[in-house]
Amino acid sequence: MIWRINIFLAFILSSSQTGSLAQIAPFGDSLAAFHPPKISSLDSSYLKRYPVVDFDLNYFQFYTEESHNWEILFEKMSKMKETKQGKLNFYHAGGSHLQADIYTHEVRTKFQSQNELLEGERNWVFPYDLAKTNNPWNYEFTSPNFWKRYRSVVKDQANEAYGLSGIKISCSDSISSMSFSYDKTKVKPVIQRIRIFHNKGVFPFQLDWKEQKDNVEHIITDTIIGFTEVKFKRPFITFEVEFERTIPIAYELEIYGLQLMNYFPGVSYSNIGTNGAALWNYLACARLEEELRMTPPDFFAFSVGTNDGNVPPESFDPEEYKNNLERLMKIVLRTNPECALLLTVPNDSYFHRSHLNPNIARERTVIRELAQKYNCPVWDLYGIMGGLGSSKTWYMNKLMQKDLVHFTKAGYHLKGDLFYDAFEKGERQFETRKIKTAKN
Repeated sequence: MIWRINIFLAFILSSSQTGSLAQIAPFGDSLAAFHPPKISSLDSSYLKRYPVVDFDLNYFQFYTEESHNWEILFEKMSKMKETKQGKLNFYHAGGSHLQADIYTHEVRTKFQSQNELLEGERNWVFPYDLAKTNNPWNYEFTSPNFWKRYRSVVKDQANEAYGLSGIKISCSDSISSMSFSYDKTKVKPVIQRIRIFHNKGVFPFQLDWKEQKDNVEHIITDTIIGFTEVKFKRPFITFEVEFERTIPIAYELEIYGLQLMNYFPGVSYSNIGTNGAALWNYLACARLEEELRMTPPDFFAFSVGTNDGNVPPESFDPEEYKNNLERLMKIVLRTNPECALLLTVPNDSYFHRSHLNPNIARERTVIRELAQKYNCPVWDLYGIMGGLGSSKTWYMNKLMQKDLVHFTKAGYHLKGDLFYDAFEKGERQFETRKIKTAKN
């Protein structure tokens, strides 16, 4: 009974907070006034297939009249498509939804297959296979060695100096190796440069690139940031690298992630996510900012909040969530002050599979407030799904799993289609504004 009373009170609180958003709702000359939300790249049969989706809400909602960083992003995209030159670094951060890389790979595939001359690159990957946790299905790592796993979400491992991935692996063998290959994906961007993020300081390992050994053009190791970068003469899509320790004493090799890069134009779309990650897990990653500076973002989407809000209503503090999200936004903006930020509202979910969770609506309130403050848009997945309790409806339509938190494969693919459709609408929105402004 106490739980139900708390749920009712929290629902009333979240509803009143949502109502207060009328004060910051877009109107007049705001960017949203130039947006045609009913125009969609999704065909009509697709829309009829999913009646549980509010397609009219599927767009990037602005709450301000200007967004300098988004103007820059879409100008760069337009120029890149026109000249077939330049590369844009996209990052998308979250928890288990992002580690699985189903819907983000759907988005990546659409960006990288729209024009054969804009191949883009894979950029950030992590050998989750070697960490014995779910690896994205579109690539795989193999190794004959045993690797220990450390995750930022595990309490007694939280003090490790994690980077962007929020996870690391280590191996104590004197000789270790790992192999990479693409798997079950239409897009396989070639590799011409590889950065391996590893131990800082002394790095007593010699790298043997096996089949690509004669293809190595240049290799450097940075002991301050902790990475080795290798440039190759010819492109390839699979590799094996061996690490041989050059000192007799025991010294563990640590791997924090890899960047797979090339010199071709297009969009580089990196999904960053660890199962169970919340905002404070990202903020505790000591190497995050310096690693992000290596390839500064042009676009950064924040999809962090499911785990932050997965607590009883009385235990959730919206201001703490807001402060943590803003701190992470500031870190990203320090790496590139002109980065286009996107805040996404988490999907509806149930607490312990049985209790309605009003915390997502409370997160949506502060997300919108930050969007207004930083002149960036919101992708309201919570509203698109139908709001409080809608995850059960999605489950009944075979789009969500029994836990009422994660999506099915079909649900994730739908989510990816919605996200990309909303991005395309954003491009048209700015183009419409540009044309109308020129006429005036």
